[in-house]
Amino acid sequence: MGSANDTRAWPRLGLPQAQGRVGPGLRARGRGHNPRMSSSDSRGPGGMRKGLTNYGDAGFSLFLRKAFIKGAGYTDATLDRPVIGITDTGSGYNPCHGNMPQLLEAVQRGIMLAGGLPVKFPTISIGESFAAPTSMYLRNLMAMDTEEMLRAQPMDAVVLIGGCDKTVPAQLMGAASAGLPAIQLITGSMLTGSHRGEVVGACTDCRRYWARFRADEIDEREIADVNDQLVPSVGTCSVMGTASTMACIAEALGMTVPGGATPPAVTADRMRVAEHTGQVAVQIARERRTVDQVLTDKALENAMRVLLAIGGSTNAIVHLTAIAGRLGYEVDLKALDRMGRETPVLVDLKPSGAHYMEHFHAAGGMATLLRELKPLLHLDALTVTGRTLGEELERARPAFQQDVVRPFANPIYPQGGLAVLEGNLAPGGAIIKQSAADPRLVEHEGRAVVFEGLEDLANRIDSEDLDVHPDDVLVLKNIGPKGAPGMPEAGYIPLPRKLARQGVKDMVRISDGRMSGTAFGTIVLHVTPESAIGGPLALVRNGDRIRLSLRNREISLLVDAAELARRAQEQPVQVPQAERGYRKLFLATVTQADKGVDFDFLAAAEVKGKVPRV
Repeated sequence: MGSANDTRAWPRLGLPQAQGRVGPGLRARGRGHNPRMSSSDSRGPGGMRKGLTNYGDAGFSLFLRKAFIKGAGYTDATLDRPVIGITDTGSGYNPCHGNMPQLLEAVQRGIMLAGGLPVKFPTISIGESFAAPTSMYLRNLMAMDTEEMLRAQPMDAVVLIGGCDKTVPAQLMGAASAGLPAIQLITGSMLTGSHRGEVVGACTDCRRYWARFRADEIDEREIADVNDQLVPSVGTCSVMGTASTMACIAEALGMTVPGGATPPAVTADRMRVAEHTGQVAVQIARERRTVDQVLTDKALENAMRVLLAIGGSTNAIVHLTAIAGRLGYEVDLKALDRMGRETPVLVDLKPSGAHYMEHFHAAGGMATLLRELKPLLHLDALTVTGRTLGEELERARPAFQQDVVRPFANPIYPQGGLAVLEGNLAPGGAIIKQSAADPRLVEHEGRAVVFEGLEDLANRIDSEDLDVHPDDVLVLKNIGPKGAPGMPEAGYIPLPRKLARQGVKDMVRISDGRMSGTAFGTIVLHVTPESAIGGPLALVRNGDRIRLSLRNREISLLVDAAELARRAQEQPVQVPQAERGYRKLFLATVTQADKGVDFDFLAAAEVKGKVPRV
């Protein structure tokens, strides 16, 4: 027998014959070549030959790997197929991913039908209501986990299975950096429930009923009853919250198979999408269609159009900014706002409308929406199927009459769901979900009622002694990326109990944090820079006047510059720090909302340009 470094010996060792320049590539690795060869390098090895552990003997590395794989029961014929990794994000702490076993089975079936070898592997899974201090704090950790597992393990393509709010953006961020051929599979939304004859679903109705309970409009028996009906199945929130928004965005980006965004989690449609996803994964592996060929500036602009047209979650712009940053693009918030002025909200889903995700799916899903948006889209953007977005729309099922997606001439809201605000309170910008705001409050001036942080809010919001009136402006500080840390969804500040009991349904609320995509109200979010690093929000005091003008895209603190300078001197900034671990890494490197709240060292080294380009 020849040396293990001799490629002629590999067939006799039971190893598949190397193709093309695989042999030289492996020998080069034996001399210290970087084992993280780009998957887009057409000369590089594929399948189980990728990313060999370097023992100084490439032939032995492959021989050893093959021996252990065979211990799992694989044959030579199986191992000669394209290897398709599958992220298994099932977790008992993540009911949004409760259909993971069925999805894995269907994906694996699709991969094998197409001639590939499926290999599932675990990654971090983040359940929105189970993660402390907030799921956003862990998004970057999941993105790093995903990226490094894609780099470390041999696979020709990967199926990313995610659904809960931060999982899809984390996976797209990680995949964008890893550069492999990748395709996204959404876990799907939950079904709706019924409470005393009314259709209900998480989590817009969670907030609506809890607000009624806080206002003493319903009793403990009814709040317990509705709690049983809000989440009647596994899956993500059934309204246009962050999970549904990111599902729609993933399809708009071209990262899912057509129709991949909307089928509910527990339906046969979702399983068929999963099988189809497995088949396309083998196709992108064979054609080496890497993620950067799909996630282009045109794809990002299409996603932003869709975000505006669906009345999507404010969180999505933070996630899109992070994804874009991994690809070398900066998001231009002013351009996004200009885009919003010509992109109406067309999807009639809660919290901006009336329906739920299962109704959107029954109405034809994303194909129905994209047809209405065609004049505003880049139809030549490539998708994971190898066809353009325009070609996929031509192949989609024909349109039919429905009442969930409005025609362009009869929108739910005349502009996009999100608007960008600027002013001396938010020099780096702020976001408002205008489609879910009270029209009577979007032009408003009021007295500031200030809470210094989450603990202060919890201690005083329900106090009968709280000095607050319906026309005041609630201000919450120190819930930004560093301040909380992790920018929690606490921007949906609860209405003071004594005002809720008086029948007050909305107030202007301002913070440097986020709110759930399922929430509603006149709420200004993502104030940048955040208060914890010395942003102007830190200088707001009780009794100050604040002006919100949606018309002028303004959020201003009506205090003169000299007074603000005096306050800044009185209260020097103490930026949060930590002694060890992930929190230390987070606080030292996390960026602001306008940069995606990603870690600064994970963005692309070179900036290609800005998006959108309107």
